[in-house]
Amino acid sequence: MGMSVGAGGGRGGRGHRRRGRHHALMSEINVTPMVDVMLVLLIIFMVAAPMLTVGVPVDLPDTQAKAMNADTQPITVSIDAQGKIYLQNTEIAMDDLVAKLQAISKTGYDERIFIRGDKSTDYGTAMKVMARINAAGYKNMGLVSLQEQDQ
Repeated sequence: MGMSVGAGGGRGGRGHRRRGRHHALMSEINVTPMVDVMLVLLIIFMVAAPMLTVGVPVDLPDTQAKAMNADTQPITVSIDAQGKIYLQNTEIAMDDLVAKLQAISKTGYDERIFIRGDKSTDYGTAMKVMARINAAGYKNMGLVSLQEQDQ
């Protein structure tokens, strides 16, 4: 496969007349398709993000406290209306709570643990859970609530 570079005889040489216009190569990047793809991905993530929250249905109480800044994903312990205890999304027995916390803890006893309790949860059950977590050595606990809405 060769190509001759001569004076006027070969294809594309001086003596050859082209039919139609001469089109130069376009050396610019067309960003419109990339922007379209990015916008579609943005919409997909905006729709999917609320579905990735903790899946235990808990009716949280309202408070006037301000929202906390969260740098990392904390460990979440939830207590539903029937008094069942969940570690992240998995139901767990009260006696197994401390062992499981120690198994999944990344930074040891400095790990932040959020406790989510349903409004109708027995106060004693919530205190037992907090006492077990505290007795195991975890001191960084927080109670999760919803911000009060002005009516």
